[in-house]
Amino acid sequence: MKQASPLGALWSRAYLLLTFTALFWAGNSIVGRAARELVPPAALAFWRWVIALALLLPLAWPHLRRDWPELKARWPTVALLGALGIGSFNTLLYTGLQSTTALNSMLIQSAQPALILIVGALVMHDRTNIRQIAGVAVSLAGVLTIIGRGDPGILLAMQLNIGDAIIGVAVLLWALYSVLLRRRPTVHPLSFLAASIMIGIAVIAPVYLFELAAGRRIVPGAESAMAIAYVSIFPSFLAYLFFNRGVELIGSAATGQYLNVMPLMGAGLAMLFLGEELRLFHVAGLVLIVAGIAVAGKSQPSAAST
Repeated sequence: MKQASPLGALWSRAYLLLTFTALFWAGNSIVGRAARELVPPAALAFWRWVIALALLLPLAWPHLRRDWPELKARWPTVALLGALGIGSFNTLLYTGLQSTTALNSMLIQSAQPALILIVGALVMHDRTNIRQIAGVAVSLAGVLTIIGRGDPGILLAMQLNIGDAIIGVAVLLWALYSVLLRRRPTVHPLSFLAASIMIGIAVIAPVYLFELAAGRRIVPGAESAMAIAYVSIFPSFLAYLFFNRGVELIGSAATGQYLNVMPLMGAGLAMLFLGEELRLFHVAGLVLIVAGIAVAGKSQPSAAST
């Protein structure tokens, strides 16, 4: 019997693929924070997706050519999803990381399941019960604990860290994207991803031009190049391939639930590589967020992130 190659064995192991996916997406916030003085946020988002698209197109082209009529017929939906999931989320995430920590970013993102539940109820009129509402309230209390640094006075006085607020908006837009994914065209995942990236690049481009006009440039050097290479290859190209394969092997619900480990991985990476300190309000907020998700039960699965 012929033994499978290492790559073939990896391609058949869903949870190993999804572990790499979560790790790569967690690393996105770490790199965005670490490179904040070297690569401006719109530049990082723009070049991330331009390079990722160049890597993806050889694989996606046969599917994209076949699915183009359906994508064209559903272009308003594709445009909205690309603008939300690729264009807006990433640009806002990197912008927020200019002035807040990667640790805060990852813990705020851990509230995505609760926010998806809220947006699903408001936008898609999903049914919710008291248990789910209570869980959402507890999770959001955890987010507010992190954003307010454990001090209610900061929230009452609205003296919020602007980076936390921007990432909060980014996560809310991602929740909307995740809910609206139900309306995506029934095409191959690589076709949809390629089309979404094209839309995302078109959305980011004017922001990037404005950034250039304001005099913000990439600082030339190996560190800048490595940061752009990482976000282009690992959380973009490889993570999306691994995510799609995970969905194929174990289904979207199990995949989404498993990827809830991503914020915890990111928090660990932030402390390990950036020297960020875990404070009591982080712990309290995380406990509330996880408790809220547990109370709400099996909520809407998270979609592909960062």
